Amino acid sequence: MVSLGTQVDEGTHQRVMMLSHYLEQHSFYGMIEYIPAYTSVTIVYEPLQVYMGMLQRAEADPEAGSELDLSPYEIVSKWLESVLQQVQHTAAAEPALVEIPVCYGGEFGPDLEFVAAQNGMSTTEVIQIHCSRDYLVYMLGFAPGFPYLGGMDKRISAPRKQTPRLVIPSGTVGIAGEQTGIYPISTPGGWQLIGRTPISLFLPDKNPPTLLKAGNRIRFYPISPIEYDQWSRI
Repeated sequence: MVSLGTQVDEGTHQRVMMLSHYLEQHSFYGMIEYIPAYTSVTIVYEPLQVYMGMLQRAEADPEAGSELDLSPYEIVSKWLESVLQQVQHTAAAEPALVEIPVCYGGEFGPDLEFVAAQNGMSTTEVIQIHCSRDYLVYMLGFAPGFPYLGGMDKRISAPRKQTPRLVIPSGTVGIAGEQTGIYPISTPGGWQLIGRTPISLFLPDKNPPTLLKAGNRIRFYPISPIEYDQWSRI
């Protein structure tokens, strides 16, 4: 695991994304996958394949033979040190913006009134505030395609439910503490539910199988129940 900071903020996230983008384009022999998180990138690799790759490089370049005494971990660590020197001077890519339609309240968001009362405002104000910002996708986790978002206005924060629901429909938008998120699949959960999107976030038949990825930005906008039904038919 490569730690790229200690604070969960956009500066650390930018470094996480720069390393992730490099690994996407320049994977090393034996690398299986990389997993970006809030402040780090976990790199999964096959040690034997890493060492076999070093043997091949040593055959082509005698100077590389000096690294044959290194363990696979040391080989990967040395390579990463060089990569980190390169990416710190790389300009960050412009994040993709994904607009998410949400039908707020009613059967789609049964906790919207609670969130409003908790913060001394109307449900309309909660919706306006929730839709007024762009949210950064720090990482995916918990469930396939579940986005951990940053940037929610503290004015609409709300505690988790004391007793989690056993089933939350896919596409449901919730708030827990100072975070908002979208349930990509039907699953138990304890967030306060304020709405639902007709857009599928988990697409098992696609490659990649998720609508969102770390580094994206999300912008919510409200739709009516009729519009929700129309979206669902697409």
